[in-house]
Amino acid sequence: MDLTVRPGETLALMGRNGAGKSTLLTTLVGMHEPSSGSVKVGGAVPHRTAPGTLLRHVGLVPQEPRDLFCADTVAAECTAADRDAGAAPGSCRALVARLLPDVPDAAHPRDLSEGQRLALALAIVLTARPPLLLLDEPTRGLDYAAKGRLVEVLRGLAAEGHAIVLATHDVELAAELARRVVILADGEIVADGPTDEVVVSSPAFAPQVAKILAPLPWLTVPQVARALEDAS
Repeated sequence: MDLTVRPGETLALMGRNGAGKSTLLTTLVGMHEPSSGSVKVGGAVPHRTAPGTLLRHVGLVPQEPRDLFCADTVAAECTAADRDAGAAPGSCRALVARLLPDVPDAAHPRDLSEGQRLALALAIVLTARPPLLLLDEPTRGLDYAAKGRLVEVLRGLAAEGHAIVLATHDVELAAELARRVVILADGEIVADGPTDEVVVSSPAFAPQVAKILAPLPWLTVPQVARALEDAS
């Protein structure tokens, strides 16, 4: 596969289970060494770069956020994240407050709900401000409100120049957030292009709005709402 992701780009990585999405993400953070070819993130070779250094280039929020937790309280997780990232004290906690209002410092990370654990993991990763942010199935277990907060945060990061890659089965998330979609099958890229072109090319990846309103060029409810406002 040949894939380049540029600053400010939000890319949805899609495909059936076993297509290679998670393997690609873990290769980008050095957990897998490529058997051939080369992988570089901001000039660094992930599997040959020290974790502390790599953290300044790329961060991964895994499918199971609790894999990132090592402390007994939210406050301790945030303190560790600030230290590991070389960030000012309170940086991680400020991100948690933005993503996850009203969670007490004394709460045990593993006692949080699935959406709350995702928000804490995202804050931990974002404390280092990595230019490339990877998320593996980020909306799994999120309610509608939490998903909306996540979308707004990711849009803001993209606007600041962060590159974002989402491995997801959530076609609605891809339609709402990604400008580019890459579809994998058996470890190979079978489609790569603008979201509005790629997701409607197959019923398996088309969002509900596109299925209902095709051939009109709308993928999400907000797009339809804006079109109606412009027409009124």
